[in-house]
Amino acid sequence: MIIPFKKTRTSIKEFTEKLSRDGFRQIFDHIDQFNIKKGVDTMGLDKFINQCAYLAAGSGAISGSGGIITMVVGMPVDFVNLITQQFRVTMAIMYYNKGSYRIGFEEFMSLVATSFKVEAGVAMTKTMMEGIAEKLLLTFGVRTAERLIPVVGAVIGGTANYLFVKRMADKVKELYPNATIIIPIS
Repeated sequence: MIIPFKKTRTSIKEFTEKLSRDGFRQIFDHIDQFNIKKGVDTMGLDKFINQCAYLAAGSGAISGSGGIITMVVGMPVDFVNLITQQFRVTMAIMYYNKGSYRIGFEEFMSLVATSFKVEAGVAMTKTMMEGIAEKLLLTFGVRTAERLIPVVGAVIGGTANYLFVKRMADKVKELYPNATIIIPIS
């Protein structure tokens, strides 16, 4: 049996390009920054981060709960939710540290790139965005096979998503005060 690795590699590259070109911006635009401010003001930063981690864990558990059937259907939803929760956490930390909940896309993606250890240059570039997408897909893809076993996959998916959001929150908290945020001049 010959497995079409070249086709798979091409599909992943195309998905990475599409995610970096359109997906991040769409997710960013659909997040209500004022609600993040209200959440942080009401719950505090750490409880808000926990809430986002639990929301990510929920979609991870659902996508892994029924084996291959729920994984195939649930993985895209889980992936988008994981990115959304990570973006919400990053915005919450930015708001908490700077006091303003209005965050521009370029400033935001520059911090995301730094937290993923992707080189952020003078301006937001296609390469930087693709680097973030590749890191996310790699992180997410490693856990895919583990979700094939019903019930066990739910525990693995939920736990992995929860830990991912919590670890990234810690990394962003550590980096934000010291990060060099480069805002392109338009």
